[in-house]
Formats: sequence, structure tokens, C-alpha cells
Amino acid sequence: MENYLSLAQIRQDLDEGEVTCELLVQSYLERIEAHKHLNAFLDVFADEALAKARDLDARRAAGTTGKLTGMVVGIKDNLCYRGQIVSASSRILENFESLYNATAVQRLLDEDAIIIGRLNCDEFAMGSSNENSAFGPVLNARNNAYVPGGSSGGSAVAVQAGLCLAALGSDTGGSIRQPASFCGIIGLKPTYGRISRYGLLAYASSFDQIGPLTHTIDDAALLLEVMAGPDKFDATLARTRVPEYSKSLHFEGKTKIAFIKDCLESDGIDAEVKTEMENLIEKLRAEGHTVEAVDFPYLDYMVPAYYVLTTAEASSNLSRYDGIHYGHRSKKVTDIESTYLRSRSEGFGSEVQRRIMLGTFVLSAGYYDAYYGKGQKVRRMIRDETQKILETYPYILLPTTPTTAFKIGENMDDPITMYLQDIYTVQANLAGIPAVSLPLGEHSNGLPFGIQVMARPFDEAGMLAFSKYVMALS
Repeated sequence: MENYLSLAQIRQDLDEGEVTCELLVQSYLERIEAHKHLNAFLDVFADEALAKARDLDARRAAGTTGKLTGMVVGIKDNLCYRGQIVSASSRILENFESLYNATAVQRLLDEDAIIIGRLNCDEFAMGSSNENSAFGPVLNARNNAYVPGGSSGGSAVAVQAGLCLAALGSDTGGSIRQPASFCGIIGLKPTYGRISRYGLLAYASSFDQIGPLTHTIDDAALLLEVMAGPDKFDATLARTRVPEYSKSLHFEGKTKIAFIKDCLESDGIDAEVKTEMENLIEKLRAEGHTVEAVDFPYLDYMVPAYYVLTTAEASSNLSRYDGIHYGHRSKKVTDIESTYLRSRSEGFGSEVQRRIMLGTFVLSAGYYDAYYGKGQKVRRMIRDETQKILETYPYILLPTTPTTAFKIGENMDDPITMYLQDIYTVQANLAGIPAVSLPLGEHSNGLPFGIQVMARPFDEAGMLAFSKYVMALS
């Protein structure tokens, strides 16, 4: 069967009788089995997906199916799906079964998406390579010796390899966009407060945001349209009206675009990534757009501020996994203290332990003001400076990542190098603005890379329309 790249292609073949939902799901199940070595899926919901497909085939004749009929979706292993395990790829929740659906998942189901399985990720979404999963690393389908990026590496590879049409990930500091860049697909992080976080296992609550990974802007827009909007279970959601993103993808006229000069002048950026950025800038200028360099004096402070704040929030959020209420409890405990100590030591991997300890330190008495308090001030400065740029320029262009994917194991012994993989993606999370990675680059080493577009808060409609225009231009 054809390896579909868009819902439009699937819907056309469904309408013409070339395929059924059941045949479509069966084809994906066969591809998943054939690509087990990639380790993208932790669970495959074969029986459930086939049953849903048969139901949709029966209902299609009556015209009673939803917007996402034919959309086969994988979900990251930190999103709750009732009756299925949700573990955040951690031993501490290895066999924990969700009691309810995340709001984002429920909204996909309500519009007749078919959820085909649970996708591997860095443990508790902490990582930039998907090497931190308790269930083994995910392999990049383009070259199995390389990482897919993280933390939503399983989601990116599932879409990249055609194991599902689209996937959901979560983005705390680039965890959708960075793997999208490494795998040559589209990754969208909406504005903070655009999609409900209810049912998302928290890493850093003031940063986390759910978003889609797809092959096309149209599919990303449709998934955002379905998932976005107020939810009584998430008080942090904005009440801003949700546009019909899927019907607002036509870009016209001329616009002003900024690019951050320091990003292109950085010593760490790959020469071919820089050249691709420069070529895109020239193409946009040739089309009559104003593209100008801007200064952003806080580039060197973004990653430190991000890790101070997110680890502090992680220290608080992950305290609930204590061996008492649910999840892993050590068999070697003798008293309450050993229950906490052994259960958490056995259940959490080394990277999660590292971040919990760092977060606990920055929140501790005597260090709170020096680290956490100062980090919050820097975050506000980054947000204000970003907003200042966006007042003049509706869009900001920058690389998604400074390089293409790196080899598995290459950075595992160097946490600082690994953390710096987020240097171009954390700005959107610190400022709370939307951003999308577009698969515009192909390196001479055979690996893809992305260019990123950032926009004003809640202007996903404009950002997606501009992104579709940029992809057509390239």
C-alpha cells in the first residue's frame, strides 16, 4: 500500500474506494512490525485500532464520521490514554495503567482519529536524543547509527518511517521541534496555553506544551484546530478564540521577518545549516519581503535559565513518584525512609535523577534567590526582548538545531554538550510563543535538518500560513 504523507491523500483514496480504514490500519501495523528495530513503539494497540477502523468504515457510508477520519496517530508515552499503560518511558511507572484520557487525546478520538500505539521517549521527557528511555534508545530511520532527537524521538521516527501518519509529542524546550529537525518532518509547538495539558505527565508545568508531528502543514493545522481551546481541567489555558487553522493557510502580501544575528555567527553552527539559512533569507528578500538581522543579547543565558527553571519544576512535579501512592515500590524496603530512597533510586534513570537533584538544589534555602529567583528574572527579560522583536517583525527565523543528528552514544557522557542542543529551541518556551520546525535542509552527510519559524503569541494561524508559503518557496 502507498506510504501516505497527508490526510488529504488518504481521504481521496477512501472516497474513491482505493482503500478502507481497516486496510489502512493493517498496512501501518505491518510497517510497525517490519520496523521494530527502530524501537519507536512501546505498545501497539492493534485490536483496538482495527476495531475503530471497522467502525469508521461502517459509519462512512452514512456520513457520520469526524474531521480526522483516516488519520492514524501515535501518542507519546507521557499522554494518558484510558486503559493503556502510560509510563513516561520510566521504570517507576512501568506498568501503570491510565484511568482517563488526556484532553488532547480525547479530542482526537472525538473527531475519529485512530490511535495506533504508545511511542518511546526520553524518560519523563528529559533529553535531546531519546537515549534516556528506560526501554532503550530510538533509532533514526534515515541512518540507524544516529539519534532521532528527543525527547519525542519515538513520535518523530514513527512519522518519519511511515509507521503512522501523525504523532503527538510534548515540547518543554524543543522536544517536538528538535526531533522533527533530525528526522526531516514538521514539528509544531503551540503557544503556551493553547492546548490543554490535562493528562500530560508533567515535567515542567510552566513550559510543557503538547503538539503534533506531521509531514504537512495542513495536517499540523488540522490537529491543532481539533486539540486547541478551553478545557475545564486546565486553568492555565487561554480563552482566546480558536481559528479554523486548516482553512487559514493562504499567505499573501509582503511581511517583515527577523533573524537573530548571533545565531548565525555562533561558532557552534554547522556551515551547511548556516548556508541554508542564508539562502532562505535571500529567497525571501527576492520575493519582496523585508528580512533583517536583529540583536538578541541573551542568547548565552537562555539554556542556563531554562535548565535552572525546568529542573526546579521537575523536582516538585516528580516528588509524587515516591513508592507510596502508585508506581514502582522497591522490594528491598525496611522502613518509610528506605521506601522513598530505594524506590526512587531504582525507578528513575540517571538523567532524571540528575535533574531532580539540580532542581532541588536551586530551590533549597540559601540558593533560591541566587538561582531560581534570578532565573525567573532572566526568563522575563528573554520574554520581553522577544516580544519587542515581534512587535516589529511578525516572524522570527532561526535554525532549529545547530547541527544535524549526532551518533548514538556520542554525547551521553557530556551533559553540557547535550543540553546545548536546545540552544535555538528554548527561546520559544521561555517566551511562551508558538514555533514550528520546517524540514528545509538536506546535509551532505545524508541527514535532514530544519529551519524554525517563531511568531507572536496565539498567531499560529499566521505562522502556519507563512510556513506553508516558505516550504513551497524552498
